[in-house]
Amino acid sequence: MKGRVPDIEEKHMEHPQIPSDNRRIGVIAIIINDPDCAFDALNKILHDYSHIIIGRLGLPYRERHLSIISLIVDGSTDEVGAMTGRLGQLSKVTVKSAFAKNPTAPGTALPTK
Repeated sequence: MKGRVPDIEEKHMEHPQIPSDNRRIGVIAIIINDPDCAFDALNKILHDYSHIIIGRLGLPYRERHLSIISLIVDGSTDEVGAMTGRLGQLSKVTVKSAFAKNPTAPGTALPTK
């Protein structure tokens, strides 16, 4: 089959059963200033938190010798904070995150019909 890597077993990662009022949708921006030295450690961390990552887009910016990765996540603020904390400790890596408002939080309920 074209486009497939036959040696890699496909696995479906189940999202841990976190109550929906504790899960948040968010975005994470990662800028890697020296991709050659940081990618192995960065990819290991992303693999460790793959259960909360629902989307990933990575772009090399060769003219400036850096890479930019954006992630869409669905997890608790503790999980996302732990992941971004580990990523932020890597040398030459900058991490920023933002969360959508939680529609189940008090005062932010969705209108009913």
